[in-house]
Amino acid sequence: MGHALITAGTKGLGKKVTEAFLEKGHNVTVSYRSDVKKAEELLTAFSSYKNNVQLIQADVTIPEDLESLVQQAVAKFGGIDYLINNAGPFIFDRKKLMDYTQQEWDDMIRGNLDSFFHLLKLTIPHMRNNRFGRVITYGFQGAHTAAGWLYRSAFAAAKVGLVSLTKTIAYEEAEYGITSNMVCPGNIVGEMKEASINESRLIPNKETPIGRSGTGADIARTVLFLCEDDSDMITGSVFEITGGLDVIHRYR
Repeated sequence: MGHALITAGTKGLGKKVTEAFLEKGHNVTVSYRSDVKKAEELLTAFSSYKNNVQLIQADVTIPEDLESLVQQAVAKFGGIDYLINNAGPFIFDRKKLMDYTQQEWDDMIRGNLDSFFHLLKLTIPHMRNNRFGRVITYGFQGAHTAAGWLYRSAFAAAKVGLVSLTKTIAYEEAEYGITSNMVCPGNIVGEMKEASINESRLIPNKETPIGRSGTGADIARTVLFLCEDDSDMITGSVFEITGGLDVIHRYR
């Protein structure tokens, strides 16, 4: 089995992805920024996998933290087979571009776009050596069309740039057996981020056309599928996991 590096994989959508990789038998290195309690809870929840997981504190906006993260990951489990770029700062306050501060803009770009550049520089060499690699990024509905997103300008701009980078890496690294794809979650909030699909089906959701909320499990199963050996034909693609919900036009 392989080794997955999952950023921000101790809670929310990332936790379900971590869970999926561990249950599949992979070794997993997981980063977290500051929530030590959640990190400890993850180790407790997956105590049966204690030899297959390591947790490392890292701020993805700091290049030195990312360098240390990858160094520690490789030291424990060897080369990186799967890079799951789950971390991505987000501003929950709804505000127009003119109301953003310089710091907020910088945080969105550094945390969502620059961090991926640094991670690629650190992990792609390992994938090239193995002639195999899977890279997964996260976007938003319509990101591949360079859609505008009201009240989310900085985040959207970074993610649209990430689409192009995701596709470019797919072209450039294909000769090494490396694929690169983007997954775009729908409106997955609150407890649903760490819920199973069966749990979601017990709670009707009129807002989502399929009748239930999306969950972290929906995202995890998509990520795991794209990371399979036989998914090598799928690269440079963007997948929207929204249940038919028009996410970016919910507010006008």
